[in-house]
Amino acid sequence: MRAFRFLLGLAAFAAGSLEAQQSSRTEPVTGLRDNSTGFHALVGARVVTAPGQVLNNATIVVRNGLITAVGAGMAAPAGARVWDLKGLTVYPGFVDASADLGGDAPPQGGDVGPTHWNPQVRAWFSTTSNLKDDSTRRTALRSLGFGTALAVPRQGIFRGTASVISLGDAGVRERVLRPDLAQSIGFQRSFALGGMYPNSAMGTVALMKQTLMDAEWYIRAWGAYETSGRSLLPPETSEALSALAKAVKGTQPVLFETTSEEEYLRAYKLAQDYKLTPWFRGSGQEYRLIDVLKGRTQPLMLPLNFPDAPNVSSPEAATNVSLADLRHWYLAPTNPAQLAAAGVPFAITADGLSSLTQFLPNLRSAVARGLAPDKALAALTTVPATWLGIEKTHGTIAAGKVANFVISEGDLFTEESSVRDVWVQGRQYGITRPPQIDPRGTWTITSDDAGTFKTATLRLDGPLNRIRGTVEMAGRRPVPLTSVRVIAETGRLEATFAGEPLGQEGALLLAGSVRDTTFFGWLSLPNGTDAQYRGTRTEAFAGPARGTVAVKVPKIDLPFIRPSMEFGRTAAPAQPAVLLVRNATVWTQGSQGRLENADLLVQAGKVVRVGQKLAAPAGAVIVDATGKHVTPGLIDPHTHEGVSALNESGFAIVPEVQMGDVITHNNIWFYRQLAGGLTTTMIKHGSANPIGGENVYVKTRWGSLPDEYKIVGAPRTVKFALGENPKRSPTRYPNTRMGVQEIIRDHFLAARDYEKEWKNWEKTKTGIPPRKDLRMEAILDILNQKLLVSSHGYRADEFLALVRLAEEFGFRIQTLQHGVEAYKIASELKKSGVAAVVWSDWGAFKLEAYDATSYNARLLIEAGVVTSLHSDNSEISTRMNWEAGKLLRSGVDEIMALSTVTNQSAKAIAIDSKVGSLEAGKDADFVIWSGNPLSQFTKAEQTWVDGRKYFSLDEDKVLREDIAKQRAQLLQAVLAAGVTETPAAGPARGRGGEGARK
Repeated sequence: MRAFRFLLGLAAFAAGSLEAQQSSRTEPVTGLRDNSTGFHALVGARVVTAPGQVLNNATIVVRNGLITAVGAGMAAPAGARVWDLKGLTVYPGFVDASADLGGDAPPQGGDVGPTHWNPQVRAWFSTTSNLKDDSTRRTALRSLGFGTALAVPRQGIFRGTASVISLGDAGVRERVLRPDLAQSIGFQRSFALGGMYPNSAMGTVALMKQTLMDAEWYIRAWGAYETSGRSLLPPETSEALSALAKAVKGTQPVLFETTSEEEYLRAYKLAQDYKLTPWFRGSGQEYRLIDVLKGRTQPLMLPLNFPDAPNVSSPEAATNVSLADLRHWYLAPTNPAQLAAAGVPFAITADGLSSLTQFLPNLRSAVARGLAPDKALAALTTVPATWLGIEKTHGTIAAGKVANFVISEGDLFTEESSVRDVWVQGRQYGITRPPQIDPRGTWTITSDDAGTFKTATLRLDGPLNRIRGTVEMAGRRPVPLTSVRVIAETGRLEATFAGEPLGQEGALLLAGSVRDTTFFGWLSLPNGTDAQYRGTRTEAFAGPARGTVAVKVPKIDLPFIRPSMEFGRTAAPAQPAVLLVRNATVWTQGSQGRLENADLLVQAGKVVRVGQKLAAPAGAVIVDATGKHVTPGLIDPHTHEGVSALNESGFAIVPEVQMGDVITHNNIWFYRQLAGGLTTTMIKHGSANPIGGENVYVKTRWGSLPDEYKIVGAPRTVKFALGENPKRSPTRYPNTRMGVQEIIRDHFLAARDYEKEWKNWEKTKTGIPPRKDLRMEAILDILNQKLLVSSHGYRADEFLALVRLAEEFGFRIQTLQHGVEAYKIASELKKSGVAAVVWSDWGAFKLEAYDATSYNARLLIEAGVVTSLHSDNSEISTRMNWEAGKLLRSGVDEIMALSTVTNQSAKAIAIDSKVGSLEAGKDADFVIWSGNPLSQFTKAEQTWVDGRKYFSLDEDKVLREDIAKQRAQLLQAVLAAGVTETPAAGPARGRGGEGARK
């Protein structure tokens, strides 16, 4: 019965494919019906019915858009229109599971109706309801062999639903195969839609979280309203939130468009946290996450967006090319092959290319660089068809399936073949015409006109679609042709070459018609005159009609490293079970003070003991530090490196955004910080907001994934900003210092009201349930001392005002940052328990920082204020020991000076139970210095994090040698690959066919 119903469905599908059929068509026929035949026999072809399955001299029978039979050696049935495909290859029609077909541009004046308060949230948009795709894009995609595509909207962050459509030229009602199959989300906002928020990577993630939570609330809120018998005021109406209902329930896939490896990781985490069913449009950087992707089965659509070769045309240009760019140029074409080898399922999409003309060449490059042709075909047919739920009708050539084919002149994956025809639902669309001539060979060309050669030899060779050649006069060197083009429709040949070697200034154009062994036409000279010529072929060309795809890039055994750039690691450094650092001057920064000729014992990444002449446990790794100094790893409580964005300035108050959402491991400053002995940093939101985003604590675990940098169990802190920075946005309140204070106060009061509303509902459970507001939740955490305040500012009066405001609401400020005037209110800070995080000697770089003193830190320390130094600068964060050393000139002793970048720093930001001193039970983060750590002549020889050696000068030397080796190999590979040649045949020209609309 199921099989009978399936065949009935196919019959109905086929009936809709011809205008002559009215049983399943609602639109009346205007005029005469289209009575063209729907009965075809494609004979004599090499037919690839499915990946790995080939029939030679095969026949495909098509009736009314469906395949009725396929087999080798079959005779064409009587009455069928016969298509002789001898010498051609037929593949199943390609399926693109992530296509941009346009049609989603916002209307003039913006979207209307109860959509969503944020114009970037367009989840309500349906590619089915709004199907008016760009016929130019559809034709271009079809010319590559695609007969079916998932049309994905591209406007906004929440972009709307994607639908499976046919790429034929039937009307929109006939082309929709699976309406509104998946929701689409992207990490890039659309400027055409407007709106100020979000304008950062972390703001985008925060909006995604809030919107997904709101969609779940929307279900509950309307459910409560209906359950009440509509006796309440209804919740707001939002088409966007309503449209997300199936996605948040996990019953509708969510397609994330990712443009980097970090965005993939963020999308995956969002899907896990909110129980979504994720699909991913990849970035082309997946080879960098092979270890992460192994074992994952979520649909992944790979773009073939391979980068152009870097410019290495001169030594200076080559010097400016980074190892990261060189590696990506070399490894990007191997991305599909690496995923296939790792068993990661993927489909291939034409999306993500700057030009669709790159698709087939890049596909062949991927095959040439290791992707098996059968895997490539599966990624274009059976895999996407299965994911899109159309595998019963698409993806293979078999009886009962839709007649979607790609017909090529040869092997589409290993030869420079042209797509001859594409069939979509039984209609033929001509793509290219076979050349009417083969001009290759050796020609003798003569001319009687003055000003040109009397006799020349023209040699043409190479594959037909990439002809190359030379022209030569007696006694002169051959001149290479700069371009050769065969015009298929007319049998015409055009070639250009430089005239200087022939005594002409400028370029010459040779054009003419080829008839068997004769060639005649005209030669356009640089002086504007034309000369006639005739030619005779004296020698025929015996090479193949099509060239095979050759790998010009030499094979290089590049190691897997993370990040894929200079100094990347092949793996995390080993953690010795037991480690003993012997005979050093140890600055414990704890109760033991500074010990001479002391040992440091570490076990399983934790400090066990510091003392003299400690016994080495069995199997311990011994590090001889005689003559060296050992300190705790340095701490910087204020950096901005290592994240994808700095400020979310779309709103003034944004504590819902989290810097931990946008950590990037592709940042060389982490390595540079390690080289300076820095092991812990707080990466902070910028200072564009009175209340900014949540900061993140990280350790410099170079070579890790983003989330692995985070310190587990660290307290939560949020960035506040006072003074000039948060008030200087002309289009946003506040615009004054008083306004900064008032908007903070107003949001504190709003959060308390929000808290009361929730408590009332939790007590009564009546009415519409309140929604969880991430912004209000964060502010409540501030008020309840769960989210500690770290405030940027300069002036003493503003700091005092904020401290008093916090006291008014019953919480404490954790740290005041920068604080060039903190010395003026040192006693008040001590009384309120507020730590000061300051510069060693910065000041007077702007008016509000004018009243600075290099004695600031000393005055604060003497007043009993917990005092730390900070960098707020990439370069300074790599030499925080120098910053501490500067304090010596203000009279601070050595131990206290070092404390401002170790134990006092840890205490200031509330992580002193974990790091900051070398005491039993704390993390084994330490640095071995060549001398006194406060000296500008001292180097960090080794930097250990969690008992793992993440940096050493010896390893750095080895890495530099390896970098030089990799660069040399890759530069030679770029030079060996040469400049990509322009195809001789020029752009493909379409031709009319049975299915072509004119």
